[in-house]
Amino acid sequence: MIYIGYLICAIIIVWLSNKASVYVDLLDKKTSLSGAFIGGVMLSAVTSLPELFTSLSSTVWLDKPGLCLGNILGSNLFNLLTIAVFILIFFKGFSKAKISKAHIKSSIIIILIYIFMMFNLQGKIPLEIATINVVSIIIIALYIIGVKSMASDEFQVDSDDEITDLTVKQISIRFTLASIGIIAVSIIITKITDIIADENHLNLGAGIAGALFLGIATSLPELSSTFSLFRLKNYNIAIGNIIGSNLFNFTILSVADVFYLKSGTKGAVNGRIFDFISNAADPKNVNLLLFGAGAMLSMLAILKIKNKALQIICSIIIIGCYVAFLIV
Repeated sequence: MIYIGYLICAIIIVWLSNKASVYVDLLDKKTSLSGAFIGGVMLSAVTSLPELFTSLSSTVWLDKPGLCLGNILGSNLFNLLTIAVFILIFFKGFSKAKISKAHIKSSIIIILIYIFMMFNLQGKIPLEIATINVVSIIIIALYIIGVKSMASDEFQVDSDDEITDLTVKQISIRFTLASIGIIAVSIIITKITDIIADENHLNLGAGIAGALFLGIATSLPELSSTFSLFRLKNYNIAIGNIIGSNLFNFTILSVADVFYLKSGTKGAVNGRIFDFISNAADPKNVNLLLFGAGAMLSMLAILKIKNKALQIICSIIIIGCYVAFLIV
């Protein structure tokens, strides 16, 4: 029965995410709001909330900050894999699409975050303020810069599609309700995932079972909403959803770092969550960091350089980064 419950929740999340993507597409067409802001901030914050809940619970309640890091870094790499696959599937339309420059700026910000985290890995940024790693403060500052960039972006996608009779207020209310639904069901499916991992009827191993089912659960909103937006040919918001989700996910690490106050935990110093990115703590997190940075550089090239051959090559490289992580 527990697996049936998981499946039902997954179906509901997919349906609600598709609805949310339709409503943000309508908001993009019927309002003067920046498409970059709608996709990169509004939708991405909603689709990233499962990562927020699972990351905070893994650090504050379970005292497993390494799991939090793996969840965020793994989710970001999987998000890039998702967009790379969709770019190849819908390449004919995507190659002709206009993408906001704000997404390029956000991509650069994400790359900077990867660089700062690598510096932290090498011990180049040892500073802390009240047990909070200075990298957390840098990430929050960069996120604010990214949000301002997306909010001030004036890029608008011209559309000849038929516009709904719904008013902006009605669309906003429905988007809000869909968002609340995604949050509620995400909490439920996370709890179900914990039960599956504990009971482990499939004999996968508690860690593997938890990572498998939890990874699918937390990635469903981004996956389904991005696919829906690609089908609607709103590539700008689709890209913003993934880029914005990855940027938001890094702020989740900062929030987790603030709440993680354990001292003297093996593999960390003074409870700093970023100290768990090390070979001593978990070598897989180091691989996620390196392959994630490589995939993000490839995504920047896709957005920055309007060359069809290069876009295909970079999409394949992103897929290769994910496969390489699984192999290594």
